[in-house]
Amino acid sequence: QIQNIDLMNLAGFCRNCLAKWYLRGSEELGMKIPGGYEDACLRVYGMTYAEWKQKHQVKATPEQVKQFQESTELHAKHGDDRPPVPPPLSDVCCSPAPEFTKH
Repeated sequence: QIQNIDLMNLAGFCRNCLAKWYLRGSEELGMKIPGGYEDACLRVYGMTYAEWKQKHQVKATPEQVKQFQESTELHAKHGDDRPPVPPPLSDVCCSPAPEFTKH
């Protein structure tokens, strides 16, 4: 299993980001996911995030952390001082789910 930190290092987003995009997209289409972010994670991971972490997540190596820190310029940026992110990118990647949900 590829780790989320590896996905962030390679692509600038991870499974959690995908779950947030899925949740945001469903809300924008008026098809709210009943379980919110947790349900979106279930659809992306195929199990709960907690279960996936227990089964598959391992502690990041110093090399992974270093690469993550060195690649943060490539990760999605958020905030009022940033221009809007053009499609197909998203402004919700790496933001806590409650910050963008319409609950």
